[in-house]
Amino acid sequence: MPHISVKMLEGRSEEQKKKLAAALVETLTRELRCSPHYVTCTIEDFDAVQWQDVFAEEVGEKPASAVYKKAEYDPKDLL
Repeated sequence: MPHISVKMLEGRSEEQKKKLAAALVETLTRELRCSPHYVTCTIEDFDAVQWQDVFAEEVGEKPASAVYKKAEYDPKDLL
């Protein structure tokens, strides 16, 4: 069933991640009308160097039809 995957720059606290996961699961279950029983959520942290590859793979190499929100920055600016 639905799986939520969040990949982001490191620096958020465990409390922030737990709140984010709960909010995402709540929104997903409401919008898709499914039980949270079936939903999973992972959060992964990356440093700015690692982020270059993650961004390329997860956003840059995806077809435009799969990217529902485009970045408004250049990932290289994080280096």
